[in-house]
Amino acid sequence: MRNYAFLAFTDRGTALAEGLCRELGGSLTAAHGSSDFSLSRWTGENFPKAEALIFVGATGIAVRAVAPFLKSKTTDPAVIAMDEAGRFVIPLVSGHLGGANALARELAALCGGTAVISTATDLNGVFAVDLWARRQGLRLLQAARIKTVSSKLLAGESVRLWSAFPIVGERPEGIRIGTENDAEVLVDVRRHESEALCLVPPVLTLGIGCKKGTSEEQIEAVLTAFLQETAICPEAIAAAASIDRKAGEPGLLAFCESHRWPVRFFSAEELLACEGPFSASAFVEKTVGVDNVCERSAVAACGGKLLARKYARDGVTLALAGVEPSLDWSV
Repeated sequence: MRNYAFLAFTDRGTALAEGLCRELGGSLTAAHGSSDFSLSRWTGENFPKAEALIFVGATGIAVRAVAPFLKSKTTDPAVIAMDEAGRFVIPLVSGHLGGANALARELAALCGGTAVISTATDLNGVFAVDLWARRQGLRLLQAARIKTVSSKLLAGESVRLWSAFPIVGERPEGIRIGTENDAEVLVDVRRHESEALCLVPPVLTLGIGCKKGTSEEQIEAVLTAFLQETAICPEAIAAAASIDRKAGEPGLLAFCESHRWPVRFFSAEELLACEGPFSASAFVEKTVGVDNVCERSAVAACGGKLLARKYARDGVTLALAGVEPSLDWSV
C-alpha cells in the first residue's frame, strides 16, 4: 500500500479523491469538512512522511501550501495538483526523483484525464539521468550536477558514464562509456574527487562490534574515520549487523536509528557458519564464542562479499560487505 496524502476542497473533489485513494492507497482529508482545518498544518504534517501530496483543487493552493517546506529535489516528496473533474493532473515538485511525473500519468489514466508534464527531458525524449537513478535505486550525491548532464543531452551532446558494475541492456542515445577518470557520471560505492555526478548503489552492510556501554558518538566517530580510510560513500550503506549479545546496547541501537539503518543480530553459531577469509581474534572468540563479529555479521546479513576488512579503534570494530547491484538501462 502506497503512502499518498490526498487533500480535497469540494464535494466533487472529495468523491474523486476517495476513488483514487481506494485504488492507489493512502489517506484522504476533506478540507471543507472541518471547521478548524489548517492548510499549513496539514502540509507540515504530511510533507516529511508522505510519498506524495496530491491536492485535488486549484494549482495555486498547492503551490502556496508547499512553498515553505521545499528543501531539495533529492528529499522533497512528489507534489501533484489536479482539478476536481480529473481533467488535468500536474506534477509540481520532484517530477523524477520523487516520482511525480510517473504518478501524474497514473492518476490521469485512472481519471481519463491528461498528465501535464513540463520536464524538458520528458518532452524531448532525452535520457533523464535522475529518473534513471531513481528506477535503479541509486542515490545522488550532487543533485545540482543533474542540470549539467541534462543540459548537454538536450543540446544534442553526448555524456560519458562509468560504472563499477555491469549495466545490461541497450545503452541510451547520448550516453557513451567513459573511464573512471574522465566520466561525467560515475556509478560506484566509492568516493570520487571529481566534478562528475556521482550515483551510489545502497548495497553495503556495516558489521559492528563494540564493547559494552559504547556510546552512539563513539561508534559515529569510528565510522567517520573508517569511511575516510576506505573512501567508501556513507550513502552506499543500507543496513547494519552485529552479534545477538549486542542487541540491547543503547549506543549501537541509537547509532543505527540515527542513520535509519535496519540492524540484524546473529548468534555466535550463525556467525561461525559464514565462510570467508575473516580476521580472527582469540580474545573475541573467548569473550563471545566467535573469532570475529564485524566481518562475519556483515557477510551474514547481506549474503555478499567482504569489501572492507575489520577496522578497530576505541573499542569499536567495523567492516563492510555487499552485493553487486543489478543495473540495466531502463528508465
